[in-house]
Amino acid sequence: MTNILVLHGPNLNLLGVRQPEVYGKMTLDDINQELTKFTKQQKVELRIQQSNHEGDLIDAIHVGRNWADGLLINPGAFTHTSYALRDAIASVALPTVEAHLSNIHAREAFRRHSVIAPVCVGQICGFGWRSYVWGLQALLQHLADG
Repeated sequence: MTNILVLHGPNLNLLGVRQPEVYGKMTLDDINQELTKFTKQQKVELRIQQSNHEGDLIDAIHVGRNWADGLLINPGAFTHTSYALRDAIASVALPTVEAHLSNIHAREAFRRHSVIAPVCVGQICGFGWRSYVWGLQALLQHLADG
């Protein structure tokens, strides 16, 4: 069994109503259902958590180090600012994929830099809700490749 921790950062609880022209019309529950549906055919257990609080996300990463084989994270706006979140990911040494609904590299200048990306095995962005599923798929393949 492969265990994956999925973390959604700030404001992602408002998906479906928050700027649907940027983030799409799917809700966070819809995305979580797509992730769960993807893993039903595989031996994968997901633990999914959303928080608007940096410390909660860091605590989840710390707890996850004793359970998870990998981490899929959309840090939201923390992508660009949170050295604490970056340090937590680096500290636990879980293979991590960063996922974003929008293409952060084609948006405002402040969104084009991720302080999280250097401690991740990869980043997938710009494909809406599919960024999560493809990020999970890439993470599972990375783990399988050893």
